[in-house]
Amino acid sequence: MSRTRSPQPTFAELFTPKLVTCLREGYSPRDLRADSMAGLTVAIVALPLSMAIAVGAGLSPDKGIFTAIVGGFIISALGGSRFQIGGPAGAFIVLIASIVERHGYDGLVLATLMAGAMMMAAGFLRLGTYVKYIPLPVTVGFTAGIAVIIFASQLKELLGLDLAREPAALAPKLQAIFANIAGINPAAVGLSLATMAIIIVLRRLRPKWPGMLVAIVVAAGLAAVLHLDVATIGSRFGGVPRTLPAPSLPAFDLGKMRAVFPDAVAIALLGAIESLLSAVVADAMSGRRHRSNCELVAQGTANIASVVFGGMCATGTMARTATNVRAGAHGPVAGMLHAAFLLIFMLLAAPLAAYIPLASLAGVLGIVAWNMAEKEEFASLIKSSCGDSTVVTATFLLTIFEDLTIAIAVGVTLSAFLFLHRMAEAVEVETGAELVPKDAADRSGSEPAHRDYAAYGEDVLVYRISGAFFFGAAAAVSGALERIGAKPRIFVLDFSDVPLVDTTAAKALESFVHKLRNSGTEVFFTSVRAPVRRNLLNAGLRKPLVKYAATVENALSNHSTPAPKRADKGTA
Repeated sequence: MSRTRSPQPTFAELFTPKLVTCLREGYSPRDLRADSMAGLTVAIVALPLSMAIAVGAGLSPDKGIFTAIVGGFIISALGGSRFQIGGPAGAFIVLIASIVERHGYDGLVLATLMAGAMMMAAGFLRLGTYVKYIPLPVTVGFTAGIAVIIFASQLKELLGLDLAREPAALAPKLQAIFANIAGINPAAVGLSLATMAIIIVLRRLRPKWPGMLVAIVVAAGLAAVLHLDVATIGSRFGGVPRTLPAPSLPAFDLGKMRAVFPDAVAIALLGAIESLLSAVVADAMSGRRHRSNCELVAQGTANIASVVFGGMCATGTMARTATNVRAGAHGPVAGMLHAAFLLIFMLLAAPLAAYIPLASLAGVLGIVAWNMAEKEEFASLIKSSCGDSTVVTATFLLTIFEDLTIAIAVGVTLSAFLFLHRMAEAVEVETGAELVPKDAADRSGSEPAHRDYAAYGEDVLVYRISGAFFFGAAAAVSGALERIGAKPRIFVLDFSDVPLVDTTAAKALESFVHKLRNSGTEVFFTSVRAPVRRNLLNAGLRKPLVKYAATVENALSNHSTPAPKRADKGTA
């Protein structure tokens, strides 16, 4: 039976924004009302969060708002997800703080521009689909690590400490905080705790209320009415501007570009992972499907535009995207309206932002860190297999104490080796009895059925390989085959359960077949799938060295004469 391949999607099908798709389906006033309400709901959530993330990253709060407006609008307008909400994300706090500490804001702008170009290139090269191969232990590990660092980065504001310089790295940061622990400001601690308490209580009692915004408004009111001696946006940053800044670009210096290149790779990698995972969450909640490569192109464009207009790194945000879906959004217009509402808030209410205590923003980020830690998933992976526990722990610790890019690279590499090890152990070589034993846990299961080929004579051997025959399994399979005692007259190797063969395995098999042929054995490969056969032929396993047959029965019936069984095996 011939198989027909589904046609490859065209460029337009891959990169047409979901906004265009949504409008083609028809867009009614009812849809606009649904998107308007969802956009307003998300904007109310995004306003305090955007400022808090920017302050947590060591930037002024307006940069978070600029990013939510510009980046959020572009991600929704050009993206491949119906419900993705873009803007500043808590996952970037640690990375941005480190870049700003080493290279200044201009270095962050340059790194983000380069990262945006990388994401666009990755999208056009259709690499977005490969993000799905990042294992769960890796994503849980680095997410939990980022959550720990976010909380640690807010200890200064949570405690109201006045530090002249706060290091970005975790260990030096904690040392500096503990060295100045005597300078705790009780008023700041009280506002931080009150902010977190209000968010937690409202989430349980009034889940539809904008808990973060309510908490910040209450904290600002308390600070103003009680004349509390705490740092505010106004005292630290001079307030929030009422308009978007004019677009500008940093000086492009080749040496500076080389210096920030690793940071650009980290931004691109984290942005791609975060945005595509967020799109997957939206798909699961809505039943829709996103276009990953189109989403990457939109993310890259949004990052470039965000920093051109004085912002910071932008990406898809899981919490705001989930809020958008739950609020009843119809399509990408909700995300575009969320950006428009934020712009209106900035135009009308920017002077009021000066009264917001930084301790309350730190309380918001404390809640964000707690929510993003994925504690249940982390504990489950720790208790699961040794391999998954190793990967999640290594990724977590490297994220905290070393670098996010290194953590992801090491985690993916460890996961790949563990997968190869498991695949290699799953490969079996079977004849009448197993040559490669199963694990003890599998011994109680039913053994595979084997045909009785004894009628063809004792000098006929039929073996079967089961599983992916690749370099990881080559040694085990070769060892099993080498344990054959006397060389048979006919040797048949059944490939019916082999989905793939790589070059290393094929070459190991070629060496074994040469030994059989030198001893006069006739060798047959049967039930070989087309891709497997192609690799075997390329490795030199072709006539006259090997003959191919459709089935084991065909090979034996056409090339061997059944021999009668001997009554007495001791007879010569």
